[in-house]
Amino acid sequence: MSNNVTVNKEQSVSVNRWIGSLKEFQSLRTIVFCGMMAAIAVILGYVATIRIGQYIRIGFSGLPNQVVDYLFGPAIGAIFGAALDVIKWFLQPSGDFFPGFTISAALGGIIYGFAFYKKNVSLPRVFVAQLIVKVFVNIGLNSLWLKMLYDQAILALLPGRILSNAIMLPIDTFITYAMLKAVDRTIRPMFQQ
Repeated sequence: MSNNVTVNKEQSVSVNRWIGSLKEFQSLRTIVFCGMMAAIAVILGYVATIRIGQYIRIGFSGLPNQVVDYLFGPAIGAIFGAALDVIKWFLQPSGDFFPGFTISAALGGIIYGFAFYKKNVSLPRVFVAQLIVKVFVNIGLNSLWLKMLYDQAILALLPGRILSNAIMLPIDTFITYAMLKAVDRTIRPMFQQ
């Protein structure tokens, strides 16, 4: 009986977190802030991205996404990530549009949203969220999308993708942790009721 109560409580928390995230859209301040974060992400995509070959990119344009995920949760994070993926492609098309990458962007928003939304920022929490996104989304799904899109051998893609994500894991963890701590002190109080 206690297992059922625990499972129902966990499901209730997840549903409440999702619904709470959707309710954030009721505020014009939230929508305007998301627009500003989208503009910053686009700019960072132009000036702070290093391309290594055709399939590997190292950049910091995902940082505004993580701020949105932290402040507004998984639902808004998924919508923001997917919409921004489409917007970035229209502004700077690099190859064919493929909806798989949009799914990956939305999934990243969901993962970061559940990891950060209404939770204390800690280095282990940021590390685990970064690790999950890098392994399952960046290396797993995105490699699959590249295989489907360009018909490349997935085993040929994996070493470079694993190496770039392994190098960026501690860097992204530190930058995200420091950024979210700063957001927690400066911006988050503006959105608390």
